[in-house]
Amino acid sequence: MIRLDKVTGNNVWDLLKLNVSDDQRSFVASNETSIIEAYTAITGNGYAFPFGIYKEDTPVGFLMIGFGVDDYWEDAPAIAKGNYNLWRLMIDKAYQGRGYGKEAVKLALDFIKTLPCGSAEYCWLSYEPENEVARKLYSSFGFTETGDMDGEEMIAVLKL
Repeated sequence: MIRLDKVTGNNVWDLLKLNVSDDQRSFVASNETSIIEAYTAITGNGYAFPFGIYKEDTPVGFLMIGFGVDDYWEDAPAIAKGNYNLWRLMIDKAYQGRGYGKEAVKLALDFIKTLPCGSAEYCWLSYEPENEVARKLYSSFGFTETGDMDGEEMIAVLKL
């Protein structure tokens, strides 16, 4: 069983040490980039919820949830406005293949269903078209591709 813990001054440095394997680096931003993006979203009147993924006391990954758009997001896809998104998910290379990603998505969706920013119709996410692992994981939760893109990434949505 895993849990999500908010990113704080007490755990941020351990979370910054987590990395995916070299062949996955093009699929997910570093945790450093993600935490910077969370900060700039919040200072831009947006919402970001960065979490460490923990197995007991060991950090095994990072997850971030967003809501809506912030003042700085100029090319946001239409689905972003007024909806939640599973913004980031990464499991450290040493802990992959143990089901932690699937457990983390379930916990993320449980958090989103508490509607921390108010009601929404959808949760959306995006991934690189060649990332078959992500496509399979997210489709197992009912996410369906829309045919729309966020930059070069495929968008998939789940009706809440």
